[in-house]
Parts: sequence; C-alpha cells; structure tokens
Amino acid sequence: MSRFLFPEWTNTFRRWVGVLVVGGGIYTVALIGYAKQPETIRIGYAPEQPVPYSHALHAGELGLECQYCHNTVTESGHAAVPPVETCMNCHHGIRHDSKKLTPVREAYAAGEPLEWVRIHDLPDYVYFNHAAHVNRGVGCESCHGRIDEMEVVYQAKALTMGWCLECHREPEKHLRPLDKITVMGYEPEGGDQIAVGKAVQEQYGIQPRQDCSTCHR
Repeated sequence: MSRFLFPEWTNTFRRWVGVLVVGGGIYTVALIGYAKQPETIRIGYAPEQPVPYSHALHAGELGLECQYCHNTVTESGHAAVPPVETCMNCHHGIRHDSKKLTPVREAYAAGEPLEWVRIHDLPDYVYFNHAAHVNRGVGCESCHGRIDEMEVVYQAKALTMGWCLECHREPEKHLRPLDKITVMGYEPEGGDQIAVGKAVQEQYGIQPRQDCSTCHR
C-alpha cells in the first residue's frame, strides 16, 4: 500500500505555487521596466498652461532673474508661483494689449489668481525643501534643466528617489557657489566641478542625509 507524505489536495496547491512563482517573476520584471519609462516618471511632461509664457524669452533672451518671479525659493520649502501682479509690473506698459495676455489682465482686474498647471509634482508622501537646497549651493538647473532655453517648460529630470539619492551620495557633483545658483549653463571656475563642489561642501558643512525620514515624514 502506497503512503503519501502530504495530503492529496496539496498537488493542486503545488501547481499554483509554480504558477505564482513564474508569474510573479514576469510581473516584477515588467513592473521594473514600466517604472523606468519616461512616461511613468514624467520626463518631458509639458502641460498646456493658461498663458503661453516663454521662459526662453523672459529668462533666456531678456535675462529676467529667476527670483524675480519665484521669490520665496531661498526662504520657503516651496517655490512661489508669481501672482498676476508680478506679471503686470511689466505688462502694464509692455504689450499691454496682447491677446496672449488676456487671461492675465482679466485675472488682475478680477483680483483672482491664474490657475497654472503644476509640472514638477512630487508625491504627497515626499518632503522637499527648496530653501534647504538653494541656500547650500544646488543650482536651479540641477533639478529643472535649462529653463532659459524652454519655450514651453517641461520636466527635464526624473525626480525619482534613486535620482535624489545619487545627489545626496555625491553632492560635490552638483554644488556651486551661492551667487551662481540661478546661472544657467554654469561652468565651474577652472573647469573642475568636483573641486568646486567639495569646497562648497566643506564651507557649509554639507552632509546630506540618506535615511528614510529625511524625505518621508
């Protein structure tokens, strides 16, 4: 008489385990592949805005300082979106009758804000402080790319956890003197970014944390 080590019903269970192991492996590979796609991490994301504002014109050709519009980046965790009053400081007298500026004039007259579409949108469970970065030598273009060349602003960097950790592990690759924060196309003095970055790191005692609670609070 044959004897069984396990009950007969475990044969079915054993088959399902095999399916789950194989299927789980395929699913994991597919998930990782999908997670790395530009569409997933939003690289190139450029939504239509209520006003066709050209950074290439304002920040590039005209040389408008980043902080004229985004005036809280050195003091706040958030980069302020300029109110229509900031736009009208110039456009009361410059192209004040342009059709492209109709939404700006209407919002200004009504005392209401423009509803800009957010581009660089981190998940709610991620904490990021603009002031902590720009006050320690991380330039605007390190995260936002060459804004001064963008006719339409788009997300240029991945902004993933791994991407952030790369900078926290080797900050000297991205640090620059504080007076060069908003310089686009920045070239380090002497051409040695590592030397400049390490000097800034030592000057401000920069030791970026890599533990979970740094960004997940």
